[in-house]
Amino acid sequence: MMTTPNPYPRLLADIGGTNARFALETAPGVLEDIDVLPCKDHPTLEAAIRHYLAAADCHSVHHAAIGIANPVNGDQVRMTNHHWSFSIAATRQALGLHTLLVLNDFTALALALPHLPPHELVQVGGGTVQHGAKALIGAGTGLGVSGLLPHGASWVAIAGEGGHVAFAPGNEQEVALWRHAQQRFGEHVSAERLLSGPGLELIYDFLAHADGEDAEPLPAAAISERGLAGLCPRCEQVLQLFCAMLGSAAANLAVTLGAVGGVYIGGGVVPRLGEMFARSPFRARFEAKGRFSDYTRALPVFVIHAAYPALTGVRAALRDHLGEYDA
Repeated sequence: MMTTPNPYPRLLADIGGTNARFALETAPGVLEDIDVLPCKDHPTLEAAIRHYLAAADCHSVHHAAIGIANPVNGDQVRMTNHHWSFSIAATRQALGLHTLLVLNDFTALALALPHLPPHELVQVGGGTVQHGAKALIGAGTGLGVSGLLPHGASWVAIAGEGGHVAFAPGNEQEVALWRHAQQRFGEHVSAERLLSGPGLELIYDFLAHADGEDAEPLPAAAISERGLAGLCPRCEQVLQLFCAMLGSAAANLAVTLGAVGGVYIGGGVVPRLGEMFARSPFRARFEAKGRFSDYTRALPVFVIHAAYPALTGVRAALRDHLGEYDA
């Protein structure tokens, strides 16, 4: 007779290009031992998982699910913005897991959207949510893009890589920025090159060159900090330009999906901008859609302020994978 593995605890993880976030689901909907590990501190994903489980004093896990900032097509996963590369099957076997579900991190975050409480969402303009597609975009180490489509009483998440679409300049300054990026990266300049943490650094470099200066590189965190504090006019300009371009990208996604269910902004960059984001050019550019301006003007945009929202989506994905009902 086959022995059914213990259902709990379950290992949940959200793996970005910079940090790996882990949690144990010890009972349905109960997440404990949440921890964040820098990816650079561990040679492999397996090593990071072993480190986390040891620190959590957890010796028996049978089911695990991971959202990762990367396409997931087949067994082999090679991260775009980090050096980790692994086989899903080999990692499952090495860790002694019965189940190891791996999905794109923004697919996981999209699955979390129906479960996020209102106090974890800050609305930036627009009207009310209707029943229909939800759009998701978020800047961090890269640019994540997804969507959630209604399917009967449930939802289907889009597993796409929309952060790598071609960047579309919206004015002459952005055309010059595109040329600056093209000189560095080659013919294809993706939206992610500019709408991300590294993108903030690239915009800063562009503005310095436009001013005829050979400025020292400035980390994205410092750009945000100085810009928000009003300590650096160029940093302020970087944030304004970033928000404007994100508005255009979010509007493109919204009209593509018909996102009457709302547009949601995740990732690590925008939530840190606080009230400045609401005052930025984001909303004006989001609504500047020509003949479809009335359409985008009505769409609500929400900034996600949950601490670990993707873990909620990973949990939902694992329950569905195991054939469990997730209300």
